[in-house]
Amino acid sequence: MKLSNTLTKIKEELKPVYPGEVRIYSCGPTVYDYFHIGNARPFIVFDVLRRYLEYKGFKVIFVQNFTDIDDKMIDRANKEGITVFELADRFIAEYYKDADALGVMRATHHPRATEHVSDMIAFIEKLISKGFAYQLGDDVYFDINAFSQYGKLSGQDAQEIYIGARVDVNKNKKSAIDFVLWKGQKPGEPAWNSPWGMGRPGWHIECSVMATMYLGETIDIHSGGQDLIFPHHENEIAQSEAASGKPFAKIWLHNGFVSIDDQKMSKSLGNFFTVRDVLKEFDPEVLRLFMLSAHYRKPVNFARKMLEQAENALQRLYNLKRNLEYYITAENVNKSDPEVNQLDYDKYVSRFEQAMDDDLNTAEALAVLFDMVRDINTSITQGLAPDKAKEAYSCYMKIAETLGLLSKKVHAITDERIKTLVEQRQEARADKNWALADRIRDELRSAGVILEDTPQGVRWKLE
Repeated sequence: MKLSNTLTKIKEELKPVYPGEVRIYSCGPTVYDYFHIGNARPFIVFDVLRRYLEYKGFKVIFVQNFTDIDDKMIDRANKEGITVFELADRFIAEYYKDADALGVMRATHHPRATEHVSDMIAFIEKLISKGFAYQLGDDVYFDINAFSQYGKLSGQDAQEIYIGARVDVNKNKKSAIDFVLWKGQKPGEPAWNSPWGMGRPGWHIECSVMATMYLGETIDIHSGGQDLIFPHHENEIAQSEAASGKPFAKIWLHNGFVSIDDQKMSKSLGNFFTVRDVLKEFDPEVLRLFMLSAHYRKPVNFARKMLEQAENALQRLYNLKRNLEYYITAENVNKSDPEVNQLDYDKYVSRFEQAMDDDLNTAEALAVLFDMVRDINTSITQGLAPDKAKEAYSCYMKIAETLGLLSKKVHAITDERIKTLVEQRQEARADKNWALADRIRDELRSAGVILEDTPQGVRWKLE
């Protein structure tokens, strides 16, 4: 498997530190609110990476943190008159609700920053002792100039960073672009005791510490959104490698941005959507399919029409699942000629693996699924024997499940049966036989089929 490494700017073969085991650290949410659709993309994409590696037989140790101490959290907690810890507990629970709905598997470890403050203090002490950090009042800063490779991830040199970066305002720092490791306590803030006085850790230090603790000093893959390349991931590399003297992560993966109707998502523009907002109208699997329909490194444009297209596409995928389950269980189905419908299911698996091995190309992997929909439906029309339906179903679901799709149960009913019942219901309505029309609607509903009467006619979809 080859992955596009942001650090080296080339596709590299995945060669785990420990044979047969892949260790991944993926940046998680700051839990002061519901997470938005921009956050959803890395959660979904790197969930698929994990699923695919497990499909290939690797043991995967996947760590995703919760940032549960932060300026935004402190501000919101103070406004609501609650503690930061109460706020964190609430939105961690809400994160799980939305992530579970999207089919995102729970991480092997979900550490919270506040659980590891003592470990962060020890890490900072090590950086100070090695000459990479210094105390300034109650604060501690990382000395950028002491780490000669700073900027290697983002490709910027120190002068470019100095000109373009938004940096902490402290005129006494050795350099304007030195970043904070420990913040002295301000009024109204939670704080921990440290050698430098009461305070709390900076944002960047938490990921270095938790990644190292759970995965070791050199990890296989570090992932996150493109917006984290600088300064967050750049700073992680600097402090981690300064402390250990070893490469921090072998491969860095970053997904592209999510725009809204071709505009940058922003609360000021009124186009800011949480996942919770979207799920009020669309099935969570629709959002998952949408996020996987483009290569993870490319930007995606979030728009209603795109979700509607994803909704229709998901319907097609579920229709085949339902049809195959019907043919597997039904007693009276057409028996195919042994020489007919001999689909080579290995070719679909081969194409799927080729796509995923090529930098996690989920768009091409989905194309394989839709080719199966077309080809298997053709076989069903020609007459598909139950044993062949089982073979088709096994292959189809193995690919779908690796992408985290088609997890819902469906009732065994064919498209033809649905169309027949819809037509019978229309005739009953025309004859004003409302009792029969209602019975047909109830039969369809019991099979998981929902009817929608529109000016353009009757539409149906799976529940």
